[in-house]
Amino acid sequence: MNTAVEKLFLDNASDRHLDWLESEAIHIMREVAAECSNPALLFSGGKDSVVLLRIAEKAFRPGKFPFPLVHIDTGHNFEEVIAFRDKRVAELGERLIVGPVEDSIKRGTVRLRNPQTDSRNAAQAVTLLETIAEYKFDACIGGARRDEEKARAKERIFSFRDEFGQWNPKAQRPELWDLYNTRVHPGENMRVFPISNWTELDVWQYIAREKLELPPIYFAHQRQVISRNGLLVPLTELTPAKDGETVELREVRFRTVGDISCTCPVASDAATVEAIIAETAVTQITERGATRMDDQTSEASMEKRKKEGYF
Repeated sequence: MNTAVEKLFLDNASDRHLDWLESEAIHIMREVAAECSNPALLFSGGKDSVVLLRIAEKAFRPGKFPFPLVHIDTGHNFEEVIAFRDKRVAELGERLIVGPVEDSIKRGTVRLRNPQTDSRNAAQAVTLLETIAEYKFDACIGGARRDEEKARAKERIFSFRDEFGQWNPKAQRPELWDLYNTRVHPGENMRVFPISNWTELDVWQYIAREKLELPPIYFAHQRQVISRNGLLVPLTELTPAKDGETVELREVRFRTVGDISCTCPVASDAATVEAIIAETAVTQITERGATRMDDQTSEASMEKRKKEGYF
């Protein structure tokens, strides 16, 4: 097989693969709309939730989305991501509900030793549960994928949460033949993950195919960073250099976006989607393993947070 024919074959195979993933995600999104009485779509401005928005467009346009968009805002987000979030919501003309962690701190339901500098990432679980209770959501659609982390690999597509918002990995509902049990009692809810079966590479290939816009921090740029515990910590007011640490100006990009206090970039010169796809295809470290300080405390840290109500 010559090179041109081989490339055409691989491109067609990739398109068929993305078509299958997209079709499954659209089916799941429509299943939520049909079976759940008051769902919401979690939208942070990150790449996975950008993909979810495109899936929702394909599932429901030209009509409005049958659910609002919800962002649990730590107040410690990268400015570029929040600006992109607001721009994208305005373009879509959809409703955005913001649940600020700051409000939970003021209510006293979230307590931090230093609310101005401590990581608020884990505290999002409390604010999410409060937002679900306030608006009486019975389902929250999220962009988690099974390839991200060990605990997320245990998730069902429709992940049941009890009246306390907790997740029990040993008591999940079977999903044989793509049949989903969406029944919940008052106070219970579902977390729904339409792109569970996607990989990071699938996401980037879909972004390329659909020509989706992203926050600029996903692409290579110059940033001051500190080498710490094998990660590149961005230099910010929330993450200053410690005594004896050296601040470097490096070319980096973010593989995932989240709370500034726990999200790190990676060294990269990939400034285009195509370059990121090539880089992602050969990486051997998961995006959370390479970029999230909070996942390095222990292998069970994510599972513990999920049991307490985290995404």
